[in-house]
Amino acid sequence: MSLIDENKPFLPIRIAVLTVSDSRSLAEDKSGDTLVHRLTDAGHSLAARDIIRDDRVEIASMLRGWCADPGIDVIISTGGTGLTGRDVTVEAHRDVYEKEIEAFGTVFTMISMQKIGTSAVQSRATGGVANGTYLFALPGSPGACRDAWDEILRWQFDYRHRPCNFVEIMPRLDEHLRRK
Repeated sequence: MSLIDENKPFLPIRIAVLTVSDSRSLAEDKSGDTLVHRLTDAGHSLAARDIIRDDRVEIASMLRGWCADPGIDVIISTGGTGLTGRDVTVEAHRDVYEKEIEAFGTVFTMISMQKIGTSAVQSRATGGVANGTYLFALPGSPGACRDAWDEILRWQFDYRHRPCNFVEIMPRLDEHLRRK
């Protein structure tokens, strides 16, 4: 259930979209396009967009670079979350995370079960936090990107969402780094 408190202002955030694929170009990136359209339609800004091959070290390096960019609040990747040998996006994300958002994968699976049944067990969608930046790894299908955005991320990236949301705690994500 999603409740919006209309007495609070909408606060746009800056979201980067990363597509992980050995076979697609940006021109053929329907999943990335789906995310870009949804996040901009919701009032957020596209901070960066890129496509990268399925290589754990390269993906983690890109994520770390974007986490260090003060102009990026959130990174959403699409692709490489499956079970094959080339699917290393989840491992790359976990190489970067300071904290994992375990419930994200669980909630995503619950939503996927309603759409694709038991095939949902093949997804390893994940979320986490690093250097004050949210990171989410989604499957590489436009349907999975729609489901994750429409059912979870859209609401959690809206400051007006109640009872709580990701935006309201953004200023505190890196407080452990400031206490040193």
